[in-house]
Amino acid sequence: MTTNRQYIAEQAKIFKALGHPSRLLMVDALRDGEKCVCELQALVGDDMSTVSRHLSVLREAGIVAAEKRGTNIYYRLSLCCLEKFLSCTCDVIEKRIQTQISLLNGK
Repeated sequence: MTTNRQYIAEQAKIFKALGHPSRLLMVDALRDGEKCVCELQALVGDDMSTVSRHLSVLREAGIVAAEKRGTNIYYRLSLCCLEKFLSCTCDVIEKRIQTQISLLNGK
């Protein structure tokens, strides 16, 4: 039973890390391939210390991995099943929107 609770706690850590819009925006961008931290900073629009803190949370949760090359740090997704999970959540949202549109149109 304790092991199950430990797994659940680790899963919660992953979901919590994905629960911030800026972090989710960065993760979504990384679906297309690795990005330099400067690209992620420009995408999010926050100061570099805030972006670094977000990336640290994602790294600690095992969602992203980092590699330093020269003066730049590049990030990539390291949670292999995340692509499928994000696609699934997009499908759920799309179905919800279609249902709402149908209700508004009286269908």
